[in-house]
Amino acid sequence: MAETTKISVLDLSKPATFNLDDAARQFRVATRECGFLYVRMDERAANYISSLRNQQRLFFAQPLERKEAISIDQNNRGYLGMGKAQMHGARRTDQKEVFFWGREAGPDDPDVIGKVPLCGPNQWPAELPEFSKAVADYSAYIRETGDKILQIVAHSLGADPAFFASRYDRTMLRGQLLCYPPCSDDVDQFGVAPHSDFGCITLLLQETAGLEVQFPDGEWVAAPPVDNTLVINIGDLLERWSNRILPSTLHRVRNRSAEPRYSIAMFYDPNPTATVDPLDLLPDQKAEYPPISAADYILSRNKAAFKHYNEANS
Repeated sequence: MAETTKISVLDLSKPATFNLDDAARQFRVATRECGFLYVRMDERAANYISSLRNQQRLFFAQPLERKEAISIDQNNRGYLGMGKAQMHGARRTDQKEVFFWGREAGPDDPDVIGKVPLCGPNQWPAELPEFSKAVADYSAYIRETGDKILQIVAHSLGADPAFFASRYDRTMLRGQLLCYPPCSDDVDQFGVAPHSDFGCITLLLQETAGLEVQFPDGEWVAAPPVDNTLVINIGDLLERWSNRILPSTLHRVRNRSAEPRYSIAMFYDPNPTATVDPLDLLPDQKAEYPPISAADYILSRNKAAFKHYNEANS
């Protein structure tokens, strides 16, 4: 297994000295071969992280029947149990438990009224009164960080740094609290089997090792936790939007420790009805992909990976 020296660190910990030109240059270097990089967070993150990690452990420590009381729905909100996810091409189901949440959308929300996919209310654990606030506070911080990264992405491609702003005013910011049990020695068994992420950018908070990234030469590179950082990676939707300039990279998780592995993944994606068209972002290029609705694309990928969609139709 290769060391992590191939994966760059972009320092966003000092907002007062942030320079967009420098950040865009570093981003281009970091993503030239691999769609992964570390981003160093500012000092505000610590309290949000501590609160949510505490609630995460309380949630997964609950009896199964309490977790299954908020089983995942068709908008991908709620609890997904062990063995309920299988990545494309994998021989076995992923070994993980997940709590999913997204933008809170009640019955009067225009997207709910319009039956837009992946829009609806969240499901919160009734026995954990501080849970939803911890999720909301962390989500707000991640959204702010995601906005900064999207400015860097746009500038690195020669576009207006504000390109994504109007396309993210009703963002499909989606989160997952993850718990991976220790992984067996079976070569086909993973916490998450090799896959690329479905959306635009992923912001991952790790506590312990287990994440591995595949470089273009086929080498798997470890991406363990680095203090005060998020792991950022480009997803398939941004690879489409950038006309393949930005690579969506295969990655996997194996928990080789004797203890559960906890992580928090957030997927920062555009408005559900936003049109993802390479010609909007890069008008001087020949488009490699046709336009597509953001929610329709994410939903199609979800249906291929998560068993609850098939179970609902059986």
